[in-house]
Amino acid sequence: MHESERHRLILSAVQERPVVTVGDLVDLTGASEATIRRDIAALHVQKKLRRVRGGAESINPPNFVGINARPFSVNEQVRIAEKRAIARAAVDLCADGEPIIINGGTTTFQMVHPLTAKRLQVFTNSFPIAEHLLKNSKNTVLLPAGAIYREQNIILSPFDEDGSRTFYARKMFMGCRGLGPLGLMEGDPLLVQAEQKLIGQADELIVLADSSKFAARSSLLLCPLSRIHTVITDTGISDRDAAMLEAAEVRLIVAEPRAATQTTTG
Repeated sequence: MHESERHRLILSAVQERPVVTVGDLVDLTGASEATIRRDIAALHVQKKLRRVRGGAESINPPNFVGINARPFSVNEQVRIAEKRAIARAAVDLCADGEPIIINGGTTTFQMVHPLTAKRLQVFTNSFPIAEHLLKNSKNTVLLPAGAIYREQNIILSPFDEDGSRTFYARKMFMGCRGLGPLGLMEGDPLLVQAEQKLIGQADELIVLADSSKFAARSSLLLCPLSRIHTVITDTGISDRDAAMLEAAEVRLIVAEPRAATQTTTG
């Protein structure tokens, strides 16, 4: 990743919460810790952020931080080839006419392009997914009631009655903050609440997670591995993580980023 692109991502990331750690930025950009520390030092000198112990903070932090999740604009171009391959493999699982649920996220957003050739009933809490499908496809699009969180481009409601419990789907497609032996992880209680409601409305839970998510961890457990039917990831998945899914009887689909081919086990 070019230096200017790293700086853009770093500056965007420091707007989402009071302090961003070096480790967070390493995970976000794929750069080394030494490179990130040099970037922070350079941006500190330029007075674009403030260097603090172990990371960086915004010089003019927003008054309202919002939910604990990275902005959509920050994550959108990270591991984009892997996300596109994973999304194509996900859409291959959809049959015309069936109802599906798609939660908000930058990996699930990549489903919109192959979905333009489908005719489905799509329930989503993602504003950009809904907008794209309305403009570029003949899919029927349904949205829950709630507030739009601009940074993440998702619709969330703190109330039980948001319309999601009236929609049934054979499959739900979702991303995650992390994926490990205990299951899916997220970083914000409001996200967990909203996603658990959606999970309860689908027979099959299909997780779209690039291989970096197997090393990521968060403080909140969204659901156990036993609730997951299928995981779609890229060729970077380790043998250990593949074995973990196999032991949990989770179907694994590996999507090739360049050729967009896939193999299936389980």
